[in-house]
Amino acid sequence: MSTVAAVVVTYNRKAKLPKVLDHVLAQTRKADWLVIVDNASTDGTDEVLKQYEGVENVEIIRLTENTGGAGGFATGMNRGYELGADFVWIMDDDCYANSDALEELLNGLAKAEAELNMQLPFACSLVKWVDGSICEMNNPVTTWDWGRLISKGQENVLVKHCSFVSVMFPRWALTKHGLPLREYFIWFDDQEYTLRVNKSGPGVQVLSSVVVHDLGVNRGVNFSDVNASNMWKFEYGARNEASYRLHHENPVAFAKFVGRVHQGLKQGRVPMGLRVKLFKKIVEGVKFNPKPEMPRSVL
Repeated sequence: MSTVAAVVVTYNRKAKLPKVLDHVLAQTRKADWLVIVDNASTDGTDEVLKQYEGVENVEIIRLTENTGGAGGFATGMNRGYELGADFVWIMDDDCYANSDALEELLNGLAKAEAELNMQLPFACSLVKWVDGSICEMNNPVTTWDWGRLISKGQENVLVKHCSFVSVMFPRWALTKHGLPLREYFIWFDDQEYTLRVNKSGPGVQVLSSVVVHDLGVNRGVNFSDVNASNMWKFEYGARNEASYRLHHENPVAFAKFVGRVHQGLKQGRVPMGLRVKLFKKIVEGVKFNPKPEMPRSVL
């Protein structure tokens, strides 16, 4: 039977973290390992994690500095690879997986691969918000033939890319395509990575695998929402996506991205000072082009 390493990355979410971990540990199809990456939390997360020390097949990695979601997932996925896992299943620290989420991911991926007669580089869950509606931030982008598997009676949708809120990657995808870009820190790291592995074929969203994303507000990411308090996140997003569109797509895609940012800032009547800062980050993205780190195996 295939082995699975579940990876949870956390930073200063001690109130939600136990529920996330307990849901992973209560799966109908148990993960063979649970790797918890603490991104140098300062809110007492370390005390919360002590109750999981010594639990069979649970490994806690405590980082000395906050490496962002990108760095945390790169660390956790690499550890899963080192352990010899056939799959790594990753999620944030505010994601509650239904009890059969992992089992359905594995079954859905197997059915999709059998129907298409090819290996698929990732399988992701259907992400809902706390009220049961679809989570706007985590709705994957579909392929042109998204309904191909549905037409065959499956509850699986073909997708181009998705978020890191419950997505599973086979070992071969890490071997071939490497790890998420640590340098991205946060934002667009999930899209870049799933687009990267998508070069080997589409991913699949398994609609019967359900998780709940416990966000404060159910809203997607839009540059019209930029303000002084969230600016730092949008700065990473602007730099990272600008880099991707230019270096991994083409100048036209880069120009379209710049236009989209401009339009969003204009619609949101974002203060001019913040707009200037964001466009400086876009310019920074022109020279910013990190290379993937390959996973290590100790087996």
